[in-house]
Amino acid sequence: MTTSEPLIRLANVTKVYPMGPRSYTALRGVDLDIGAGEFVALIGPSGSGKSTILNMITGIDKPTAGTVTVNGVRIDRLGENALARWRGQNIGIVFQFFQLLPTLTALENVILPMDLRGMHRGKRREQALEHLHLVGLEDHAGHLPSEMSGGEQQRVAIARALANDPPILIADEPTGNLDTGTGERIIDILTELHRRGKTVVMVTHEPYIALLAERVLQVQDGLVVERERP
Repeated sequence: MTTSEPLIRLANVTKVYPMGPRSYTALRGVDLDIGAGEFVALIGPSGSGKSTILNMITGIDKPTAGTVTVNGVRIDRLGENALARWRGQNIGIVFQFFQLLPTLTALENVILPMDLRGMHRGKRREQALEHLHLVGLEDHAGHLPSEMSGGEQQRVAIARALANDPPILIADEPTGNLDTGTGERIIDILTELHRRGKTVVMVTHEPYIALLAERVLQVQDGLVVERERP
């Protein structure tokens, strides 16, 4: 479901990275609107600009030119401190390689973003357990990452991304480090979160996974085109 005003808007976004005496243009005037509650997949070859688009949406990187508006905020104008606060409220990120802290349990990894945002201490454990229950891992709350499989670690990473109940989930190759069966379970979880109202933006190299999204966008040479469904 989309609204008249998109939740995410990239307008004429260009990103140029200096490389010594030369430069590399990762995005070439990208225009992209994503509505609230959509599930969008970005596909394309390595180096096409997919991850750069995610970096624009999350504010991890800023455009060389153009504007980025997410949830009503021009994030390309924000300073680092304001951007970090905004990101903690609006964006949950699921990475390909999990990025769990190895010395923290599953529960502690999920609680960490709540700590950083200053959530009331009494609510943290209860809410973190609810998120672990959602991904089917409440019985792994006391396990360290080294005591879990790759698929279990990715499910903990999804629970962590949900910690502060952000409206947007960004998934950067969430199945890229998993076997096919485990990857399908991860996509099932993302699909269920979308059904519950989350806006999901996912990068994937797998065409069959991309087709589970509502929209598939092809990224090629720093440009974005809508891909026709078969």
